[in-house]
Amino acid sequence: MAARPSWRGYLKLSLVSCAVELYPASTRSDKISFHMLNRETGNRLRQQMIDEKTHKPVDTDDRVKGYEVGKRQYITVEDEELEAIEIESTKTMEIESFVSEEEIDPIYLDGAHYLVPEDKVAEEAFAVIRDAMQAKKMVGIARVVLHQRERIMMLAPRDRGLLAITIRYPYEVREADPYFDKIPKTKVPAEMLDIASDIIERKVAKFDPKTYEDRYETALTELLQAKKAGRKITHKKIGEPKPAGNLMDALKKSLAGESGRRSRPAARAKPAPRRTRAPAHRTKANRARKRA
Repeated sequence: MAARPSWRGYLKLSLVSCAVELYPASTRSDKISFHMLNRETGNRLRQQMIDEKTHKPVDTDDRVKGYEVGKRQYITVEDEELEAIEIESTKTMEIESFVSEEEIDPIYLDGAHYLVPEDKVAEEAFAVIRDAMQAKKMVGIARVVLHQRERIMMLAPRDRGLLAITIRYPYEVREADPYFDKIPKTKVPAEMLDIASDIIERKVAKFDPKTYEDRYETALTELLQAKKAGRKITHKKIGEPKPAGNLMDALKKSLAGESGRRSRPAARAKPAPRRTRAPAHRTKANRARKRA
């Protein structure tokens, strides 16, 4: 069953526009989720909003958003006031510029969506925008309001549609320097680097997400199936890896282990010994002995 669109509006490139729909490209609905229960009764628990002073639950109609401007001082904002804030990107996704995809640092990429034409009337204009980006090998940068927040989006051709990935603002991304500056500069010995490079070379593969299993989800499924059937299940505890005592020895052992995993050609079967034919005079003598 297809998901419902998270946004409807118009994709706009200069004076060209078309009605489009935005759908989330990922889902968590297939993941195992839990409810909180009362251990004694087995009934589900419901969360409540509690007044921090009176300790009494507050009804939905009595709840209001507040922005803290001082210690325990708030400016209240009604939902209607937030909904009244409409900017151009509320209903229109206008492509402001085009860039090479390689220019976008992956750390800024956030959630992925699918952008599709809303109806047949929009299909031609949508295809023109999509195919023009494909021909120029560029991605579009646009703005759109999602969940009452304006987001920047990268639009990239994908099959017959567009892949729309939200881009984080600079203030949402932490600087790496406070973390990476703590790492000292290290001169790696050439021999160690050669061995590590060889290990990497032996592990080179094509990325296929289908080959990766969510092992925690699998273990959860096994646990629930066992409990449902009344069986006890034991999981092997995985200890923390021990740091290598000698880095060079660890590299050499790793390389040897990778060499052992590589597929070896099947050993050739040894040819059967050739049966040499006995000379004619010996054959005749043997036959004479048998007759005797």
